Amino acid sequence: MVSLRATCSLVRPSPVLNASPSSRFSNFAASSFLLSPSYSPAIFQRKWRWSLGRGRQPCALAQLYSLTSPALSLRPSHSQGLQQRSPKSRYLAGSEKGLRFIGTDGSARSARVAAASSSSPSAVATSNESTGVKELPKTFEFSCEERLYNWWESHGYFRPDSNQNGEPFVISMPPPNVTGALHMGHAMFVTLQDIMTRHYRMRGRPTLWLPGTDHAGIATQLVVEKLLASEGVKRADLGREEFETRVWEWKRTYGGRITNQLRRLGASCDWERERFTLDEKLSTAVVEAFVRLHEKGLIYRGSYMVNWSPNLQTAVSDLEVEYSEEPGTLYFFKYPVADGNAEDYLPVATTRPETVLGDTAVAVHPLDQRYAKFVGKMAVVPMSGGRKIPIIADEYVDREFGTGALKITPGHDPNDYAIGQKTGLPIINIMNKDGTLNENAGNYSGLDRFVARKQLWADLESIGLAIKKESHTQRVPRSQRGGEVVEPLVSKQWFVTTGPLAEKALHVLESGELRIIPDRFEKIYVQWLTNIKDWCVSRQLWWGHRIPVWYVRGIDGAEEKYFVAHSEGDAYIKARAVYGDAVKLEQDPDVLDTWFSSGLWPFSTLGWPNTEAEDFQRFYPTAVLETGHDILFFWVARMVMMGLEFTGKSPFSTVYLHGLVRDAQGRKMSKSLGNVIDPLDTISEYGTDALRFTLATGTTPGQDVNLSMERLNANKAFTNKLWNAGKFILQNLPPISDDAGWKELSMQKDSHLLENLALPERWVVTKLHMLIDGVTSSYEKYDFGEVGRAIYEFFWTDFADWYIEVSKTRLYKNEEPLSARQAQHTLVYVFTTIMKLLHPYMPFVTEELWQAMPHEGDALIISKWPQRGSSKDEQALQQFGDLQTLIRSIRNARAEYSVEPARRISAVIVASSEFQDYLLEEKKVLMALAKLDPTTLLFTSSTPREADQAVHLVIAEGLEAYLPLADMVDIGKEVERLTKQATKLQAEYESNMKRLSSSKFLDKAPADIVQGVKDKANEADEKLQILRKRLTVLESMAVGTKNR
Repeated sequence: MVSLRATCSLVRPSPVLNASPSSRFSNFAASSFLLSPSYSPAIFQRKWRWSLGRGRQPCALAQLYSLTSPALSLRPSHSQGLQQRSPKSRYLAGSEKGLRFIGTDGSARSARVAAASSSSPSAVATSNESTGVKELPKTFEFSCEERLYNWWESHGYFRPDSNQNGEPFVISMPPPNVTGALHMGHAMFVTLQDIMTRHYRMRGRPTLWLPGTDHAGIATQLVVEKLLASEGVKRADLGREEFETRVWEWKRTYGGRITNQLRRLGASCDWERERFTLDEKLSTAVVEAFVRLHEKGLIYRGSYMVNWSPNLQTAVSDLEVEYSEEPGTLYFFKYPVADGNAEDYLPVATTRPETVLGDTAVAVHPLDQRYAKFVGKMAVVPMSGGRKIPIIADEYVDREFGTGALKITPGHDPNDYAIGQKTGLPIINIMNKDGTLNENAGNYSGLDRFVARKQLWADLESIGLAIKKESHTQRVPRSQRGGEVVEPLVSKQWFVTTGPLAEKALHVLESGELRIIPDRFEKIYVQWLTNIKDWCVSRQLWWGHRIPVWYVRGIDGAEEKYFVAHSEGDAYIKARAVYGDAVKLEQDPDVLDTWFSSGLWPFSTLGWPNTEAEDFQRFYPTAVLETGHDILFFWVARMVMMGLEFTGKSPFSTVYLHGLVRDAQGRKMSKSLGNVIDPLDTISEYGTDALRFTLATGTTPGQDVNLSMERLNANKAFTNKLWNAGKFILQNLPPISDDAGWKELSMQKDSHLLENLALPERWVVTKLHMLIDGVTSSYEKYDFGEVGRAIYEFFWTDFADWYIEVSKTRLYKNEEPLSARQAQHTLVYVFTTIMKLLHPYMPFVTEELWQAMPHEGDALIISKWPQRGSSKDEQALQQFGDLQTLIRSIRNARAEYSVEPARRISAVIVASSEFQDYLLEEKKVLMALAKLDPTTLLFTSSTPREADQAVHLVIAEGLEAYLPLADMVDIGKEVERLTKQATKLQAEYESNMKRLSSSKFLDKAPADIVQGVKDKANEADEKLQILRKRLTVLESMAVGTKNR
């Protein structure tokens, strides 16, 4: 090992040490770290660079220590000192504050000081010095999330366990764009996929969630071109090779931002298997796929209609075109009939008058009598210098729309292109690749398309061919990436013949090998594949997978000849066999559509085309593909087609589709509306667990989610409730020094042996076991909303509101040690089981609480999932249910009579022997939860003598309660209070009846107003009757008291 002293110049000053790299910082770093012999200082400086985030916080020495690179190791003698110097800060870049350490693979390495030096993540629970009881901090601190995540990752918990048998559960992460920054769509897919992954990992299946990023050809090239523009440099100035070098530099510097942000969401994917679509092995897979498809005759080159982006200078996919409703203009003008008089013309309308210069026909409906006389004649193209085109009849034309006459421009409209193909019309392209008009536009050549539009219309007006123009709302196709209006254009491109591939993809759905959740999307899948068009896979970009085609050069008459090969060397071997050694080759300049490489993602990431690769053999096909419903056709269907074509198997058996995340009002989030919710800001305020739980419980498959701050606040409160419950349990366990007691509590018995437990314990354990069964089934049905809601309801209502309160009667001043131990066991068993069930949703707070509790195993993330089919006690449900109803009824009566919360009241419980047996056993629970006076509480089988002076509660057949009114209220004050209420109600009643007795009101007031007054009068009368009965009872009691 060699010293790092020589390398410290690359490290920025540390505010922690308040010293520069040349002084104290360098000396401490040099003495603290050892550099592997395989890494010279020069290599180390070249390989690593610091990348500052938005916060511009300088580097701290702890971050240097945190590197996971094998280049560094820490001298043991400096471990403690280094940790003392570590700041509490964030380490992620992009929209997060703080630093990140960027490796040559583009991954950001978070600080992992605590994780690397600790075998346990539990750094928050402490022992109370006076009692020895284990304690948690007052609240759950979100800052612990990073510590827990790093601990999980450093211990390899995200990797599939090679020792586990059984069918693997595998998910391929939809690769986010390498240019991406975290948004709520990412938060949704990470939440749902992590829920599945953590669940099946705990179920004991070898689990792999394989992450990665997409090279995002258009988006990444745009980003780098903008950076170059800020330097006054254009892409063309650099040349292709240098430009690609600059893009790779950008990727190495910023490419890890999105994956680090996914970590913030708790994504437990196997980062050691992280892939990038331009990785060497994945690029090999792309070339192999192209070559195989070409060899089967499924790839060809031809001129067809594509979406053309003038600014990007490339064809773009349908997915990359967004249609927006925008105000525009509809232009009406005359199309003169050749050799006719001034009245012989067809009126046509268009939103793009400049395209008239590319018209090759005018069409009318065959049955439209207005224009029947013109069919078969010729029309003169306005402003074309006299070019003539045919007037044709075609049923495609809608007689009722517009003028009923349609200009046909096969070169610049997809519908017109289809008509032109059907009728054999020529194609005239009037547009250059940059959106200017070409020589076919005559006098308008060289003008921008929008400038030409204005000029041509002005010219039509000047010669009298313009009829009118009117405002018109139109659907405008815009490039998703560049924002400019996309131009339909006929261009020579590479296409995949999709028909044979689509047939296979349809068959796996029909046969049941593939299912789509929700199943209503199966119809859309079938419809798209049934009507599929050939796929344009070429893009006129420099960033991406270069098309593996080499054209012949230097041979007369062979300019259109080409060779498809795995490499340039293979292409030359093929070419020389045909044209001799003198032949020259030039590779096609285009790259493949990003969706082409993404279509191979589920199997190229596992080693394909090497089908003997260990990962391919073990993990393909994958289990589930989870993604947004908006890319069902563009990505999901293509993966199915490619997977079946190249592996003979569907790449996954289940497709789970989620919806969009919208704002609280159901609007799509957009910067223009100012309603974008940043996940990182949300995490900072509410915590990752609350965000995940909100997203997961607010969704059903395929439905959009409205994200409200109210629900986030409620689930933040849920996190706090979990934390407080954990604190309560720990405070009521034996001291941490009681090893035997803690060991006994950590053993997960069948709590389990229900017959040995008291009623409340049997009830809550039975309810828990029912929850386990229901939740596990819902997990398997992908009903994640129901899973979260069921756990929430059980914890909040059954456990927190009921059993924890019951347990206090066993734990506080209890002279029965056995019942206290049972309560401790039950609290730990139920609570840690809840943590297991809830962990996939809320991984951080559950792991922290589980680690603080008595438990078996090293980590909650890899603990065993609760077993279905555990014992249940149906009788306990009924009996404790009766006790709950009794307590609720008494509480309601107390509230109705405004009894002070702390005041204990008398009660007579009239119960048959069937009820008395178990109610007497839980007398303490009844007294504690209903606030009853233990000195006056009476159990009997007959009605008490003064029943008429008590509140009578009927709980069930054979179970009633009487609450003496004198014990609940001050009779005199209550009579006074109720009398005032009765007077007020009487006045309200009389006022309403007076209005109803007025014929003027009844005749003129609307019927709903009259009915409203009647309803108010009836309501006041009903309340009066109840108050008078209550007053009668109280007054008689007051008289009886005086007589005594």
